[in-house]
Amino acid sequence: MKTFAFVFPGQGSQSVGMLDGWGEHPAVVQTLQEASDALGENLGALIQDGPKEALALTTNTQPVMLVAGVAAWRVWRAEGGAAPAAVAGHSLGEYSALVAAGVLTLAQAAPLVRLRAAAMQEAVPVGSGAMAAILGMEASQVIAGCEQAQASFGEGSTEIVEAVNFNDPIQTVIAGTKAGVEKACEMLKAAGAKRALPLPVSAPFHSSLMKPAAEKLKAALADVVLAAPQIPVVNNVDVAVQEGADAIRDALYRQAFGPVRWVECVKALKARGVTHIIESGPGKVLAGLTKRIDPELVGAALFDTATLAETRELLA
Repeated sequence: MKTFAFVFPGQGSQSVGMLDGWGEHPAVVQTLQEASDALGENLGALIQDGPKEALALTTNTQPVMLVAGVAAWRVWRAEGGAAPAAVAGHSLGEYSALVAAGVLTLAQAAPLVRLRAAAMQEAVPVGSGAMAAILGMEASQVIAGCEQAQASFGEGSTEIVEAVNFNDPIQTVIAGTKAGVEKACEMLKAAGAKRALPLPVSAPFHSSLMKPAAEKLKAALADVVLAAPQIPVVNNVDVAVQEGADAIRDALYRQAFGPVRWVECVKALKARGVTHIIESGPGKVLAGLTKRIDPELVGAALFDTATLAETRELLA
């Protein structure tokens, strides 16, 4: 069998009916039940019926994406799929990765991500923060452009803009205050970026503006008992594999207001001998990024019974 890793997507890949492709697979039914019990609401109905606007609320998006990623993982294992050499998750997806690795139970993770989402939403009033994807420009230029944009407001200004998601070599997401992000977009386009696309999000995720949310998350994490990882988990904030409970808690705390270093995460997986990266959960965003980060790597997606068969064949 090929040496492979499983990776889990974050916000943005959700869609109404995203679990329909599994039919009534027992692993999916069980996963939905566990998460619904933990949150005291019917997540299955929310995922199946929506509406889309309800799924897009970050307090809903984070739990449903956790569930969708874990469901695909559990189907893979239930159907005899081997354990991967390592796992990782993009932003919120790191929680799915920790469930897959046995660090968190789903019953622990679901309330944690719901709290994380609510705290992030409360940290910055809706409409005052923003995010944008900068395309066709190297990350170092985007970082420099953000620094220049922030400096342009003058000393003592509260405007902030930072590079927060390093998704592929020429796609970086920026976040901060609305004015800060708009200024950076304008300056980066002038400096040669192909596009600067505002993202339809409700908060400036992974920016320093999320520090108040991270403090709430830190307090909640302190009460959660973490198990030792059964599979190495490459984290977002340090691109490191941590085994101690305190180190894992600290990485999750800092991840809330630190950048998602996805390019480096994928390279770290390759450095561990991985040749195939399987995206576990809805959509094909991470599979696409894998190919753009390193054309030598094979990226594939696992989100229904058809892709389950394809993944088995690919890894055989």
